Amino acid sequence: MTTANRAEEAEEKDVPSRSWPVLLVVVCAQMLIWLDTSVLNVAVTTLADPVDGLGATPAELEWVASAYTLVFAGTLFAGGALADRFGPRNTLVAGLALFGAASGAGAFATGPAWLIVARAVMGVGSALLMPATLSVIVQSTPEEKRTRAIAIWSSSSGLGVAVGPVVGGALLSHFWWGSVFLVNVPIVALCLAGVVAVVPELKGPRRRVLDLPGLALSVLGLGGVVFGIIELGNGQTWYGPYVLLPLLLGCALLALFVAGQRRSPAPSLDLRLFRQPGFTAGSVVLLIAFMALAGHLFYAAFYLQGPRGLSPADAGTVMIAAAIGIVLGSQASPALSRLLSARWTVAAGVLATAATYVGYLWFDGRTPILTVAALLWVQGFGMGLVGTPVTAVMMSGVPPHLAGAGSAVNSVTRQVGGTLGVAMTGSILSGVYRERMTDAELPGGARGLTPDAEEQARTSAEAARSLAGSLRLPELAATADRAFLDAMYAATFWTAVLALVGFAVGVVGLRTRNVSTGSDGGRKGSGDDDGTGNGPVGLRDRGEPGDRAGHGTPLRGGGGPGHGDVPR
Repeated sequence: MTTANRAEEAEEKDVPSRSWPVLLVVVCAQMLIWLDTSVLNVAVTTLADPVDGLGATPAELEWVASAYTLVFAGTLFAGGALADRFGPRNTLVAGLALFGAASGAGAFATGPAWLIVARAVMGVGSALLMPATLSVIVQSTPEEKRTRAIAIWSSSSGLGVAVGPVVGGALLSHFWWGSVFLVNVPIVALCLAGVVAVVPELKGPRRRVLDLPGLALSVLGLGGVVFGIIELGNGQTWYGPYVLLPLLLGCALLALFVAGQRRSPAPSLDLRLFRQPGFTAGSVVLLIAFMALAGHLFYAAFYLQGPRGLSPADAGTVMIAAAIGIVLGSQASPALSRLLSARWTVAAGVLATAATYVGYLWFDGRTPILTVAALLWVQGFGMGLVGTPVTAVMMSGVPPHLAGAGSAVNSVTRQVGGTLGVAMTGSILSGVYRERMTDAELPGGARGLTPDAEEQARTSAEAARSLAGSLRLPELAATADRAFLDAMYAATFWTAVLALVGFAVGVVGLRTRNVSTGSDGGRKGSGDDDGTGNGPVGLRDRGEPGDRAGHGTPLRGGGGPGHGDVPR
């Protein structure tokens, strides 16, 4: 038996025995991210209200959502590297503290700009928090329990989505809009106490160097791309300086980022992870699935509180159906993966979500709420089937000393997808609504509006409904609703097309072998990966310490420190 074999067996015997209490704490911390996001979905119409909210424009609302996810995604690579260098427990504490402080500041924002800045800082806190949660699970949970732990971790999104709308709706019904951000503070305090009490120190054998140039390029590149998409939806021409220039500059910076990572001695993103087919295909599927989901939830919140006329609390109650579906789908996915394979479980989940997006093409202001809730449940169940097997396939091929980096990639695909999804559907909604309202003839009573008020009505459905309520012009609200529904049909059509692309990628790209590790350290099995966490091709081979990632180029493990690894 080699020295490397003995060292790995010693590591596995040293796995903390309190894995389930640790899992509970990190899942609660992870849930905080999704709780905040779902609360914001309910609060968007209130934030757009010039009386009860901040009077935010559609573009400002998109940046309230996108600033968080953009900074979150851009700094996730750094968060993963910090977790690998200083230990996930320390980055968990730092991320929670920063998230709580920024939430408190955002609650008392006096304008959209302040809130956007606070949301960006919250994104930094989440970037420290999210990779650390999955890294803790991978390092502290025995291998035979790891897939179930990942399923519970994936379910945290559903729990957050379930609790968020209910809490947000109740708070908005009784308090001012800032309460939906202030509620994060006591939750952060409880999570901090749990992390300090039960999460162990899990420092890896090497310390990694932070890649500041790469981080800057990723943030600026993603920012340029999203800015261009948002401005396109705000009425700018695609070839104008506010759209084409940011898009080209953003793509160029992202290309420089990728090129720099190949040469960097301490890359934020280890590109050799993508030489594993399951890791690459899983990343693309997650990117597309979360892009479609985030975009759909963005316009679904406006639909429920707009044409359907629900209050924030009632809209939140309806959206619980999606959350329940996510939880049930996440828990069912391990068994279905063993029965059908990870490949077909993921494909079925993505196809189910695509079908629900198509269903929105027949929605109008009289669609029964039970029909809406049923489609939301199916959508959530489909997303639950996707997250767990894809994450298990991706993380099974990542060596322990790169667990933070692998977790960061898994998280980046979700958050970049969410950012681009909100930007895409927000731009379609805004662009089509403007076009319909420009061609529409306003009702007679609205013709006396001031130019500024008329421009607001033609720009924002929420502003039009607010004016209609104050001036007692139901015809104006009906005109705005018709324009919004046309915009939603366009957005949901392209969301469904995107989901079908994800289905094709899952079917073609997740055809990996089922490799399970026996007690003797050997490898056995064939066929599709079953999603159990035993892993696809790319799972480290214990008999080859210099090739910790399995087939392909070694991932900085085994015989000694790799690039960017600083011996202790």
